[in-house]
Amino acid sequence: MDVLTSNSMYMMQRSLNYLWSKQTCILDNIANVETPNYQAKYVTFEDTLKQAILDSATESHTSAAIRQAIQDTPVVIHQAEESTRQDDNGVDITAQAVELSSNAYQMQYVMNSISTDFSTLRTVIRG
Repeated sequence: MDVLTSNSMYMMQRSLNYLWSKQTCILDNIANVETPNYQAKYVTFEDTLKQAILDSATESHTSAAIRQAIQDTPVVIHQAEESTRQDDNGVDITAQAVELSSNAYQMQYVMNSISTDFSTLRTVIRG
C-alpha cells in the first residue's frame, strides 16, 4: 500500500483542511464579537463526511468510491440562534475561546499523526 496516497493519509489531510477552516471561522466570530446583528458561524464536516461514506459504502466497496466521498469540503453555516444581547450579536465569546483552544489541540493531534507517518516512512527508506 502506498503510504502517501492512502485513504488514511488523505483523510488526515482533509481533517487538517477542515480544522483550518474551523479555525478561520472561529477567528471571524471573535473578530466580530462587537458587530451589531452579526450571527455566529460554524463549520461542519463530520455529518457531510459520514453521509457521503455511508452512501459510497452502499454503492460499492472500492477505495476510489470512499476517496470520492472524502473529497467533500467543509461547510460553513451561519448560526440561527437567538441573541440575548440588545445589538442582536449572536457570538458567545467564552464559547468561542473554548472552541478555539479545543481546535488548536485537534490540529496538533492531526499534525503529530501526519508527522509520525512521515517518520515511519523515512525510517523504512533509510533502512
